[in-house]
Amino acid sequence: MGLEEEIEEIREEIAETPYNKSTEAHIGRLKAKLAEKKEKLENQSSAGGGHGYAVEKHGDATVALVGFPSVGKSTLINALTNADSETGAYEFTTLDVNPGMLQYRGANIQMLDVPGLIEGAAGGRGGGKEVLSVVRTADLVVFVLSVFEIEQYDRLSEELYNTNIRIDTEPPNVNVRKTHKDGIQVTMGDGVDLDEETVKQVLREYGYVNAQVTIPHDLTIDELVDAVMDNRVYLPSMVTINKADLIDRDYLPTVEEELEKRDLDPDEVVFISAEENRGLDGLKERLWSELGLVRIYMDKPGRGVDYEEPLILFEGDTVGDACEKLGGELDERFKFARVTGPSAKHDEQQVGKGHELADEDVLRIVARK
Repeated sequence: MGLEEEIEEIREEIAETPYNKSTEAHIGRLKAKLAEKKEKLENQSSAGGGHGYAVEKHGDATVALVGFPSVGKSTLINALTNADSETGAYEFTTLDVNPGMLQYRGANIQMLDVPGLIEGAAGGRGGGKEVLSVVRTADLVVFVLSVFEIEQYDRLSEELYNTNIRIDTEPPNVNVRKTHKDGIQVTMGDGVDLDEETVKQVLREYGYVNAQVTIPHDLTIDELVDAVMDNRVYLPSMVTINKADLIDRDYLPTVEEELEKRDLDPDEVVFISAEENRGLDGLKERLWSELGLVRIYMDKPGRGVDYEEPLILFEGDTVGDACEKLGGELDERFKFARVTGPSAKHDEQQVGKGHELADEDVLRIVARK
């Protein structure tokens, strides 16, 4: 029996097994085995060759536009960036990843128009695995949906999940430490509903014999498997609805209802028309916000403050991160910095590498000679 058949057999057994406390440990073992088999199949497929879609990251941040064929991703990326993609209203127009650079508020944001996903992409259909591997390297996933096919979101989300991309969630708070004796010891917080034997079954499936496991908060079996596998990618996402110019106002409540069914707030979704260049300013603003970018104006010795070409960092980044991005020997020669702006208690505040910067701070780095 091949791996694909084994995977399908395990899936069927999980589907046919009623979930309750008496079957929880068995289902946990099955889900762990399923994840392991899927990873093995993926590794075999990768080793089998194929050109892949290795796209080198450029700019200050990377955004992956994810959508089915003919939703207008190529038209959108052309409208946003300096890309020049051949477009047409038929499937599989975009045959390769098409990168473009959006310049906004002094930042260079790399936009990746990946080939249209089809159902079964995580299993390799239509070069899907190569496409999804590109998505894993992005800083933000943008679901591009047709205003007439909101249900595409369900299939896209499933394909991303099946290739170990977790959207809009944090990694499970689970600590697993291998030990030399005493078997698998499990420490769980008061609110954890998982049975201790379930946790042990999952770990045994991955070859753990002796380990100390700490689970402070409640989580699902799937989240436990994610934590043990430790190869998941956690990315933020947003949704934009294209072709909004083609609907009547009377149809809008239907669109909003379809969004709410999927726990998508209509007020948080960006409606656009890439063809008519409508709503693109709002989309750019949301991209900036979702990426969490900040502008840092460098006070350069003898030249004053450069307000034209800011250093672009992410929210939460520090003076040390700024030194690293500026490169050279600045990180090693760093003495102290002076900051004026939102993050400073006063103008020209002297700070160290650990100081957290904010949007539109003015930063001057003093380095040893």
